[in-house]
Amino acid sequence: MEEITYEASGSFEVPISSRVVSISKPPWSARPHRGKLERLILQLGAGRGRFSEVEGIPRSLGCIGNNRFLLRREPLSVERVRELISEFRKAGGRELWLTNYDSVDYLLSVAAYSVEIGVDEVHAVLHLDDLDRVRPVEGVRFIAELEYSSENLQRLEAHRWLHGALIMVRGSDLDDFLGLKTTFPGEIYVDVLYPGSARKLDFNVIEVRRVLNPTTERYHDCLAGTLAITADGYALPCPLLRNHVVADMMEAGIRGTVRRKHLREFWRMTKDKIETCRACPIKYVCHDCRALEYQATGDIEGVEYCPLFP
Repeated sequence: MEEITYEASGSFEVPISSRVVSISKPPWSARPHRGKLERLILQLGAGRGRFSEVEGIPRSLGCIGNNRFLLRREPLSVERVRELISEFRKAGGRELWLTNYDSVDYLLSVAAYSVEIGVDEVHAVLHLDDLDRVRPVEGVRFIAELEYSSENLQRLEAHRWLHGALIMVRGSDLDDFLGLKTTFPGEIYVDVLYPGSARKLDFNVIEVRRVLNPTTERYHDCLAGTLAITADGYALPCPLLRNHVVADMMEAGIRGTVRRKHLREFWRMTKDKIETCRACPIKYVCHDCRALEYQATGDIEGVEYCPLFP
């Protein structure tokens, strides 16, 4: 039975591990997939996060975090963004993740519109530094992004209205982080920072990759059901796979895009499709981020961070 401490402030202090929904993988990685559109990750700007497209984004959850990207043309108009969200809802999508914003006000207006038209789950990712500028919107699941430090954890605990927190943790600090206690009542997604090379790994990669998903023999546990749209209108299988454009959303629609063969191939990218992984005895319980491997090797089937591959 986990130990719970009652604080004088009226909040319960519990182990951080009891609040953790996922480590080094998106929260939907353990859910079964059915080969249909499930979520839209929509970027609302170039982003102003710490990690950039040019220098590399060493994040296991960089897909739903705020990074910095290069825009190849003018961003989508407000009207087009709203049209795409409406198309997503009509196509049966349930989860909308709003990320990489340049304006908090813009983020809030898009989130409010999404709730208004009936999107089932609206997630909005905010910098910890911007929380004081936000008035909660009913129906929006706000998620604060922060780097692990005692100061930032204390700041997080002051915002009990948040749905969750996306916390960047270095692999070497992971055990210490999970052993701490917190009064934060929301979900915690642990975003592990990877070194540029496997030679510098200082944490148990197999342990953080472990995932239980009943459909991994048919679908990729992360990419399946996912469509990402950049701020300048390019459709991708993942926000970090910038060179794998599947459609131009200035013109294409959601329904037509999710039927495209190139996107579906990513949804069905099981370990049996990756030559190096086919004979691995733990392939169906191993979640590895294809985007991280692609950044490290330039190969979508790369295995830079696999400790079992010689």
